[in-house]
Amino acid sequence: MSVNGWLQIAVTLALLLALVKPLGAAMAAVLEGRGWLARWLAPLERGLYRLSGVRADEDMDWKAYTMALLAFNALGLAVVMALQMLQGLLPLNPDGLPGVSPHLAFNTATSFATNTNWQSYGGETTLGYAVQMLGLTVQNFVSAATGIAVLLALVRGFTRARAAGVGNFWVDLVRSTLYVLLPLSLLLALFLASQGVVQTFRGAAEAQVLDPGAAPEAVQHIARGPAASQVAIKQLGTNGGGFFNVNSAHPLENPTPLSNLAELLSILLISAALCYSFGRMVRDRRQGWALLAAMFVILVPLLALACVSESGNLEGKETRFGVAQSSMWATFTTAASNGSVNSMHDSYTPLGGLVPMVLMQLGEVVFGGVGSGLYGMLVFAIVAVFVAGLMVGRTPEYLGKKIEAFEMKMASLAILAPCLTVLVGTAVAVACAPGRAGVLNPGPHGFSEILYAFSSAGNNNGSAFAGLTANTPFYNLTLAVAMLVARYGVIVPVLAIAGSLARKKSVPASSGTLPTHGPLFVALLVGTVLLVGALTFAPALALGPIIEHLQLLGHS
Repeated sequence: MSVNGWLQIAVTLALLLALVKPLGAAMAAVLEGRGWLARWLAPLERGLYRLSGVRADEDMDWKAYTMALLAFNALGLAVVMALQMLQGLLPLNPDGLPGVSPHLAFNTATSFATNTNWQSYGGETTLGYAVQMLGLTVQNFVSAATGIAVLLALVRGFTRARAAGVGNFWVDLVRSTLYVLLPLSLLLALFLASQGVVQTFRGAAEAQVLDPGAAPEAVQHIARGPAASQVAIKQLGTNGGGFFNVNSAHPLENPTPLSNLAELLSILLISAALCYSFGRMVRDRRQGWALLAAMFVILVPLLALACVSESGNLEGKETRFGVAQSSMWATFTTAASNGSVNSMHDSYTPLGGLVPMVLMQLGEVVFGGVGSGLYGMLVFAIVAVFVAGLMVGRTPEYLGKKIEAFEMKMASLAILAPCLTVLVGTAVAVACAPGRAGVLNPGPHGFSEILYAFSSAGNNNGSAFAGLTANTPFYNLTLAVAMLVARYGVIVPVLAIAGSLARKKSVPASSGTLPTHGPLFVALLVGTVLLVGALTFAPALALGPIIEHLQLLGHS
């Protein structure tokens, strides 16, 4: 890859780091109800509570918090499913698109409710504007806010002592949406619209076909719609998914180098800044920097591997942006649980395609989803300090709380749920005729397509390897189950950990306890994440991208 490509990567990472502190500090303030924005919008926040009958002063225990979260997410899933099936009766459907099948509606509703945004359909040819806005865009906001809410509950588990409650889910949901996601999305949507991202309620445009042999009446239909507003929150909320079928490779969704840079930065922006917010909220900024450092230590080598592997491979790349921007996007979007693309991952080399697959299989904790990536990394941090405690023969502690048997059991469940989902789902698909029927490429690459699909669904990412016919009852249902298990099989144990920690007293750090803000802890945390990923997925990766790479070497 050229020097210019490496320079683009360096500048993008530098811009990301430069934005971490100011945005992280601002988010820490507004999520705790402080700051000028919180003061300005406080009347609106209180009005929303009165309108919905929420008691903002109610402090929920972890079980009540979990039930409120699950009920809200279930209601959202049901509404989005109904909107899709009844689409033919809705307004703002200028192209007259009909309702979708129940199995596709269930898959899509599950996908957007769980912040996965896996799409088994072509956006511009399947869903009308009403469903895109009232269903999908709304879920982009509230599913991202749900992730931030769970993170806030876990933070309170560390900062509170002998407390029964972990906060109020409805307050956390409203503040995350009102003070963080809406303002940032408004700014990004306006910028994207200025760059040419389409935002209209008109139907498809018609253009005269330039082929001289075509009939005079031949026209090309160019899909359009309210895309800028959805693209902004899909990137900032690490939702992914695309208004158009080819996602951010589409010139009406990502028209210029500046729009590409803005969308690329926004994929990791909030997740990275939340690390600094975490340090502020636990009153030790070093803790946030340590977690951010661990994420970068994993991200940078994998990013370099993707760029080197794809050097010279233009197949499936968007030529407007080149190999560097495409490889960086593929790495960022799977480091975060974003899933949007500006190139086709199925056309990557075996090692280039291995990178996004591995980043998902690590549990989407290298930045990960908004909120969910950080609470996932904190689960690994709990495991890391427990291992350190075993090595030195001391009771493990993290942020002033003793880590005991219950926390370890819940952390184990949170780590194992996505892993089990991916491996079992892949095995079932490979073993069943309906699963094999969807594979268009035989051999190791076909296996990689199935493994990638379940890695994506089982870690709430949403990107696809393509080459897999996923809009079938088998894949729509199995992938939907994978999304549900991966999302809530992690959220419930994390909230249980939050409740357990909140009830404990805070203890001062004792001599001999491993400091959790230094290079040694960062190395231990990185090692824990990589070791769990390697032990879990190395055999499956050997059957897919690794053996495919070896076959290519043998033919060269």
